[in-house]
Amino acid sequence: MTETESFESRWLGVLTVVLTLGGWTIVPILIKEFTADVDGWTSNGWRYGFAALLWLPLLVWRRLRKTGKPGLFRAAMTPGLINAAAQVCFTMSFYQIDPGLVAFGLRAQIVAVTLGAAIMFPSERAVIRTLGFLVGLALLMIGTLTTIGLSGKFGEKAGTLGVVLAMMAGVGFAGYALAVRKCMTGYGSMASFAAISQYTAGAMIVLMLILGEGSGAGALEMELPRFGLFLLSAVIGIAAGHVLYYVSIEKLGVTVSSGVIQLQPFTVAALSFFWFKERLSVAQWLFGALAVVGAITMIVVQHRVKQRLARAERGERDAAQDFADLPPDMIAAMVATHRPDETVFSSGSHEEDTEPEAAASKP
Repeated sequence: MTETESFESRWLGVLTVVLTLGGWTIVPILIKEFTADVDGWTSNGWRYGFAALLWLPLLVWRRLRKTGKPGLFRAAMTPGLINAAAQVCFTMSFYQIDPGLVAFGLRAQIVAVTLGAAIMFPSERAVIRTLGFLVGLALLMIGTLTTIGLSGKFGEKAGTLGVVLAMMAGVGFAGYALAVRKCMTGYGSMASFAAISQYTAGAMIVLMLILGEGSGAGALEMELPRFGLFLLSAVIGIAAGHVLYYVSIEKLGVTVSSGVIQLQPFTVAALSFFWFKERLSVAQWLFGALAVVGAITMIVVQHRVKQRLARAERGERDAAQDFADLPPDMIAAMVATHRPDETVFSSGSHEEDTEPEAAASKP
């Protein structure tokens, strides 16, 4: 790759990660905005159903070409259903509390991923035992719990329920991420994302038909421009957002991309202030910053330790990237190639046999 191509690749990565952060900032705001129009079951059913429809052509194309590792839908079932359960908690939390507090509550995801990875994947234990990683984890937990505890709504019935739902969503998304890593190896991130979205959307639509007001028909009572914005939120958060995120990871790497996404609680809270007049105290902002610093510390330490282990095990070969911390409202499948002699994973595509760090000089 020439110097000019490298420069353009970096700037494309910067652009896509900024657009990803922007998209995943506006989506929680829009979900909250539409709580006045539809119930949570209806919101999930329409939004995920529409997003899954957008991803269906990729699966049809894959099927017609008869490419890729077989058994995609069988492998995607468990992650898809876990993600569906997490998505229910995530959306319902907006009916109780404001978006900024939801975003901070979701940081419980990182703690749950850490504990789950230590249990399920021996290769993670070397990372978790690192002092820097433990310090980052402590900062994350202290910052998150204090930010939530300082909320004036925490302690009230609705506020407490909303926080609990947001944290349960974080734990659920952590379980989803671990299931993706366990079940989706070798299928490629785009194909995995598309297949998982079908299961999640199917569950959301069934729940909407059973539990939604008028079986979801209430969404059709919105004026056409508002209904279009409602569906657009699915495109931004569930479809386009993940394509942009994959590109940013390919151009910048997991560590930088996921580090930028850690700013999401701040961007959501800031936008929520102007949109819904949600106010966080100075202390909440400071402890929220502490939580973000802790999360970024964990990501950086994880990356460095895995690079060191990979060099020790495989000479000078690049360390394969692990899945990134998954932001909210996602069916992201941060998975990729896994060779029999490797114990860590990358975010590339098995179908194209590329790894993200190698593809740029190497969506």
